[in-house]
Amino acid sequence: MTQLTPPQDCRDMVELRGEIDALDERLIALLATRAEYIDRAIALKQINGWPARIPQRVEEVVTKVRSSAGAKGLDPELAENLWRQLIDWSIAREAQVIRET
Repeated sequence: MTQLTPPQDCRDMVELRGEIDALDERLIALLATRAEYIDRAIALKQINGWPARIPQRVEEVVTKVRSSAGAKGLDPELAENLWRQLIDWSIAREAQVIRET
């Protein structure tokens, strides 16, 4: 994985957009990896007889994401909204396999 050029060091919009595109590729790769962990969670939840949605865990994840976002200068509300969508997608994926829908 190549090192990104810091935003302040980008000389023009072409270079800046290239860095954003590279970052987007990394984000997609990380989300795909996260989905693999969700697939493993499905198997473990089935073994343990757990439901797809565990409200306490959802709120734990959201709290951590808000805290991390704030610490890094990202709007915690934006992070929460994105993660709630991600979590809802993950739970729907789990529920289909666990047969809760």
